[in-house]
Amino acid sequence: MDAGDQETTKPVVAILTIEDDQLMFRGNRDNFIDILRTGKELGYLAYVVTVKDLRLNMAKIAGYTYNNELNQWVQQWFPAPQVIYNRIPLREDEIEPAVQKKIEECLANPKIKIYNPYFFNKWKLFEWLKKSKLTKPYIPSTHRLTGSTELGKQLLRHSYLYLKPESGKAGVGIMMVKYQPSRTLPFRLKIQDKKNSTTYKCSTLSKLWARIKKEAGQTQYIVQQGIELASIQRRPFDLRVLIQKNQRGQWEVSGIGARMAGSLSITTHVPRGGSIEDPEKLLISAFGQVPCRRILSRARSTCLTIARQLERGSGFQLGEMSMDLGVDAQGHIWFFEANSKPMKFDEPHIRKRSIERIFQYSTFLAQQA
Repeated sequence: MDAGDQETTKPVVAILTIEDDQLMFRGNRDNFIDILRTGKELGYLAYVVTVKDLRLNMAKIAGYTYNNELNQWVQQWFPAPQVIYNRIPLREDEIEPAVQKKIEECLANPKIKIYNPYFFNKWKLFEWLKKSKLTKPYIPSTHRLTGSTELGKQLLRHSYLYLKPESGKAGVGIMMVKYQPSRTLPFRLKIQDKKNSTTYKCSTLSKLWARIKKEAGQTQYIVQQGIELASIQRRPFDLRVLIQKNQRGQWEVSGIGARMAGSLSITTHVPRGGSIEDPEKLLISAFGQVPCRRILSRARSTCLTIARQLERGSGFQLGEMSMDLGVDAQGHIWFFEANSKPMKFDEPHIRKRSIERIFQYSTFLAQQA
């Protein structure tokens, strides 16, 4: 085979997940079906493989594909992959020693390219972004939650604070703290559950801290300056951006969505009562036509700068991430969060492009091998 043939050869792509005794494997099955279907349309061989079945020294691997006629998943033999798309669904799965060992083997194997090997840790994201003068202006004041002294200090500096688990997902475990010295019970703690939130009022910092410790348990938290987000009818909104690498291996924005907080929610996460909105409509409504265009354009360039810095900080090859960006009342952009295993975007145009990019980037990666 000459170099010319090599160019047109499409790599075999395996979606990596974890085995499950009852269900064969874990993960978002609808997402996997969409990826396999798109892969087939684009002429790629793709399949789902579990950590247990991925044998790196074998020419044939037991993987899963979806049979549309039977309407079910079937296991069969596939050629070894050139590219591994990591979709291990949960952090607790990823930290299992056998899983860690397999990911390390993939990273060390010269014949295989794996990207996005690990979940992000919230604290580390902010540490990486603080290191660059290009990304530092976009991050709210963020510290590790070490004790009541640190919390008290931050409450005097900022009108309210968010407490976020370092390894959180979809808004679970987020708390909001306010200090209003003129009130009889000056400390307020708002805790979010499924759709609503509960507020505790405390008279002293030590009582507030006792309640936070009870809620947090052993989980590591960060404490972050609250940002007054732009809002419509007193419902704040933020932007969700999907950034992926293209067929040239360069970061590109696959799409921007918007999420609006539910009336009783402290975050904009959809599982917590938030709603999916059109970013342009919201920004025009909040700022006007011309500022909206400017803000969207700035959001695009900002998240590309941030993606490059996060990849540098992580030290690994990354191919995609989703990002939560806030826009405050003055139109300034803030970075809140990045996820190395983005959830499905519900906007159809973003969804379609996001799956196509997985294969485009896989082709680029395989050519680097």
